[in-house]
Amino acid sequence: MIIVPIKEGENIERALKKFKRKFEKTGAIRELRARKNFEKPSVKRRAAKMKAIYVQHLQLQDEQ
Repeated sequence: MIIVPIKEGENIERALKKFKRKFEKTGAIRELRARKNFEKPSVKRRAAKMKAIYVQHLQLQDEQ
């Protein structure tokens, strides 16, 4: 359960923003979307490998 303490006279929009930030950090929506469609482990590994190659390529470009 996410609890957002509200100070006296604090704006409701600010409290809502805090709640949204905390909720995003929990990763609930990300997990729901991942569970919606099954992805084979081989496909997950392939995507992770491609992402690692892409990141490494970006890092090499920054060094040059």
